[in-house]
Amino acid sequence: MRFTLFCLFLFSIAVKAQQPVYKDVPFEQDYSIKYYLPEKSKARLLQAFTDRNGNTKIFTTEGLMVLHNGEFLYPGTLLQDKTYRTIGNKKLKGLTAYQDQFVLLDNKTVFSNAWAGNLFLKHQLEDADIIAAGDDFSFLVSDGKKMSLLKGSGSTWDGNLPGDEVIQIRYQKDAKLFWILGKKTLSAFSEKNKNVVKVLDGSDFTSFDLNPEGKKAVIGTPHGFITFDLGTKEQVSYHKLPWTEITAVKTIKSKVWFGTTKGAFAWRKDGKFDYYNGERWLPGDVVTNISEGSDGSALILTDAGLAQIAVKKMTLEDKAGFYDQQVRSRHIRNGFNASLDDMEKGNLSTGYLADSDNDGLWTTMYLGGEIFRYAVTKNKEALQNCREALDAMERLYTVNPVPGFPARSFERRGFINQLADPERWQPSPDPEWDWKSTTSSDEVIGHIFAFGAMAELIDDVQMKKRAVTLIDTLMSHVLKNNMYLIDFDGKPTMWGKWNPEYVNSFPTNVGDRKLNSSNIVAMLQTAYHFTKKEKYKQKAFELMTKHGYFENLMRPMSHIGEAPDEADAHAKKMSDSWNHSDDEMYFVGYWGLYRYAFNDTLKAAFKKSIIDHWQAERPEKEGAWNIFTALTGTKNFDLDEAAWYLREHPLDMIDWAIANSHRKDIELLEPNFRKQTTKEVLPPDERPVQRHNANMFNLDRKGSNGTSEHSAGDIWLLPYWMGRYLRVISPPVK
Repeated sequence: MRFTLFCLFLFSIAVKAQQPVYKDVPFEQDYSIKYYLPEKSKARLLQAFTDRNGNTKIFTTEGLMVLHNGEFLYPGTLLQDKTYRTIGNKKLKGLTAYQDQFVLLDNKTVFSNAWAGNLFLKHQLEDADIIAAGDDFSFLVSDGKKMSLLKGSGSTWDGNLPGDEVIQIRYQKDAKLFWILGKKTLSAFSEKNKNVVKVLDGSDFTSFDLNPEGKKAVIGTPHGFITFDLGTKEQVSYHKLPWTEITAVKTIKSKVWFGTTKGAFAWRKDGKFDYYNGERWLPGDVVTNISEGSDGSALILTDAGLAQIAVKKMTLEDKAGFYDQQVRSRHIRNGFNASLDDMEKGNLSTGYLADSDNDGLWTTMYLGGEIFRYAVTKNKEALQNCREALDAMERLYTVNPVPGFPARSFERRGFINQLADPERWQPSPDPEWDWKSTTSSDEVIGHIFAFGAMAELIDDVQMKKRAVTLIDTLMSHVLKNNMYLIDFDGKPTMWGKWNPEYVNSFPTNVGDRKLNSSNIVAMLQTAYHFTKKEKYKQKAFELMTKHGYFENLMRPMSHIGEAPDEADAHAKKMSDSWNHSDDEMYFVGYWGLYRYAFNDTLKAAFKKSIIDHWQAERPEKEGAWNIFTALTGTKNFDLDEAAWYLREHPLDMIDWAIANSHRKDIELLEPNFRKQTTKEVLPPDERPVQRHNANMFNLDRKGSNGTSEHSAGDIWLLPYWMGRYLRVISPPVK
């Protein structure tokens, strides 16, 4: 017998070893630091540069500006630059950088305060507002009509752009050429030969730069951009872009950046684009200029201020540490994992911790992540986080007078009219508190998931005992009340119904029939696993064999759809489209369905059902669902997509207004049952911040802007730490 068990143990290790593992190497995490124009300022931001000392100056229609304060999540402002009083009387026209020092253009000279003020070149173009630095302190300036090369004591060449108007000049250091963009031409100017050579005719040019290899010109237009090979003269047009009205082009490191009238985007080496729009990234969406900032960051000037899109190297574990601080500092309410609401345009100091219908669910999902974190790391802070969340969850059962019934939430008395859904709040036997009724099946499955994980994985004896007691308390209530969750009024709650009369009243293709069957079997298995009370096992087999719950939960996802015409109104309402809250309930329940299966035969069947569901979810690239699927031991669970979800999730979890429907680089689909809007899902940092119960194909978020911040506890930390516990995500690799 021992030999057989030992062989099974070795087999389980071998099976586990076959699963792929994501190596947690550092990746580039982007984030934005925003600086807003003063409220009454009418300045138009034109150019920005950073010097070797890390100072940034912005040239505007109202003179020079500098950055004031500003860090990630805490925006700064732009203020008038008073650094050098002695240039206050000069009529400044432009700004550039040379040898990482600021160089200024006014109506008479090119000058700098660097190099002990020795750079001082006179010119005769009173309206000159275009400047580019060449080699050996040479500068080409233009007023749009005429050009002048300045070097040494002053002008060494004067000319124009035949048949066109100059709008931008760039310098190519290796070729020692100034490239001149007109409204309809691209030309090269050789300082050595003193001649202008046109290389390209076109129309509606707006901005340009050379690509990272310096072999192609990338030229923006109101209709997209073109690339022009400087050697072969080949020209290629690009129109399938996030937005085509190009206002600025700038090469920074390995990417070409584009500014538009609807945000900015970066062209990656793989041919795809990273899109930055909305106040998650930019103060305003109309981009006027892009330049390179310190450490390879992008300085993006907009109609409302400047954004510095910066990048830092992180591992997923580093990101988890950042999110842990976010949760603990701003998202714990009475022990619950909560949102920060009613903020003033992203100001984290102005929000309050909000109650929610799903305080229990969001908290159990965060609690699950912390349980896995503790199981992996034995970190004492993680254990304390578990303890505090357990305190809140446990009190849900004692703050109300109904035995075994968990409240949705609780809060101090006297604020009912200020809380969400005031009609659901009831007075607690404790005169200091109120509790929220009408608890849903969403909460119940979350409770059983987290209590089961705690009972199995936490080594604190008292916490394990409390978790098992809560499982038994809740499930005893359900069994005692004929498979219903009975509220304070003696009636079943709207969704707390697992009785066969209710479950099997749905047509077979309505999702609730499959969902409720799957959830209740998972819950009963969990209760039996930890209490060993036969009543739970007997009820589970009764439901599966006598009432068809096994057939219900094994029904393929491909069968789920709209209710037939003869179905009742409730069934039709429940099946008008794909329900992503149901997905969340399924996958959270899969922990108990698979892990605590009564026998190997059922476990094999449940694995088949889980993978069938996962197959339907694959287009969403949902990190949590992929990681939950890994618990079955399957080799294919889209690990790369799960890691992509974790890497691409924005550090900024504020509910900014988001717009993507206008994009020309996405392929829209016809309306469908799944509500899949595009052929390919967008990265998390380009779409609205959402919990796992939302449609990942949501393109836009309209209405309030920057009024709330989500907690990363359930959204990100749960799938990451579950992945670490299941060993499909490695510790950091150095």
